[in-house]
Amino acid sequence: MQHDRAGAAESGNRYPLKSASLPPIPTSTLGSHAPLGWLLTAMDAIRRGEYGERDIDETLTDAVDVAVLDQQRAGLDVIVDGEMRRQDFVLGFYERLGVEPLPLPRRLGPEGHDQRGKWLVTGPLKAIDGLGIVEEYRYLLAITDRPTKATVPGPFTLAGRLELNGHYVDRFDAAYALAEIVNAECKALVAAGADFIQIDEPSMAVYPDRPRDLVALFNHTVAGVGAKIATHMCFGNYRGRPVAWRSYASLFPHLGDFNADQFNLEFANRELAELELWQEYGGDKELGAGLIDVKNYRCETPKEVAERVRVALRYVAPDKLWVVPDCGWSQTARWATVRKLRAMVEGVAIVRRELMG
Repeated sequence: MQHDRAGAAESGNRYPLKSASLPPIPTSTLGSHAPLGWLLTAMDAIRRGEYGERDIDETLTDAVDVAVLDQQRAGLDVIVDGEMRRQDFVLGFYERLGVEPLPLPRRLGPEGHDQRGKWLVTGPLKAIDGLGIVEEYRYLLAITDRPTKATVPGPFTLAGRLELNGHYVDRFDAAYALAEIVNAECKALVAAGADFIQIDEPSMAVYPDRPRDLVALFNHTVAGVGAKIATHMCFGNYRGRPVAWRSYASLFPHLGDFNADQFNLEFANRELAELELWQEYGGDKELGAGLIDVKNYRCETPKEVAERVRVALRYVAPDKLWVVPDCGWSQTARWATVRKLRAMVEGVAIVRRELMG
């Protein structure tokens, strides 16, 4: 199968956020909200067949309401739906792609990345009814008047859980098929009112050995999408554990080639390592600096967050800096999530006051 992998022909998206005038150094989060105790209990009951279709919808809708309320109470500038209707970030999407689940190779012992599910490809990858993100986003618009962001799984990350079974040449070949699905979902999101879309591609940082191919795939994925485009790249967070060598160094020289307006990157858990590289390679892109450690149960104070923001400002212009957590909150307890989000917002507020003199 042949693909147009040039990728650089289309210039980067430059769509300012239409929904509001944001304050200096905006705050947001990166997708998933913390698991809710009652939701976990409900999901067990759903798996046992104890809930009807309307019961399930009501439960998941209530979970989205809680996620949005937690973000609004914390004072975030840009809100997401918390991905409460999804399973573990991407796992819920595979049932929409016509693939078959495979048995786990290891079920016993410490939980880790080798216990994540895999799916067998049995034919061409397609999602007849889409990925369901448009419906998620429409509900988010209905329950908040704050600026919003839609979060979408990237095709390279989605392809990583697939056993190709001879239907695709390699992971990139499968990813290009998935890119068509993701691109269609993004365009449908724009039609539904989305002006800010985040493509989650943690696997690009985990497997960065073919950077030009990653750039071309990403640009193919977002081609023709009329929204501000962000991407999130990290080093894995399943059960609060990384899965890769934690360095962006091989990707940084290629950031300018991505048709993305904003990069959301993991720094807090790495003691701000490589943040200085942004000064050399960031160009006119925005940096969503991960300054809150989602893997650590030590909760940052606003003072500590403010100091991290000041460090980031040594390398990032104030009008190009956003502050976010390192990753989503799906592996973090809610009590810690709420405390960390509040500290993030309060710490940024300290620096905003300093900038205003």
